[in-house]
Amino acid sequence: MVRLPLTPAEVERGQRLGALLRHARGERSMLSIALDACVSPETLRKIESGRVATPAFSTVAAIAGVLGISLDTVWAEINQAERGVEPTGSHERLAS
Repeated sequence: MVRLPLTPAEVERGQRLGALLRHARGERSMLSIALDACVSPETLRKIESGRVATPAFSTVAAIAGVLGISLDTVWAEINQAERGVEPTGSHERLAS
């Protein structure tokens, strides 16, 4: 399968996603979050660093769930800069 090059907007969105997840992780270890989300620590590291700009939905959903971030919040945060609004850094918790 040939993958098309990412657009600058996709790269920026991936960087915002990585920053959001890294911020939400706080002091918790990358290893524990990755294991709880059933993803490899390397995958989480690549997403947090922006090297994987378009991770699979299921991967983002699993990580967000472990971090307690709603997918609505993730979507809003990573798309704010495209609308000319700076990200707030606020994170809603998933309902238990």
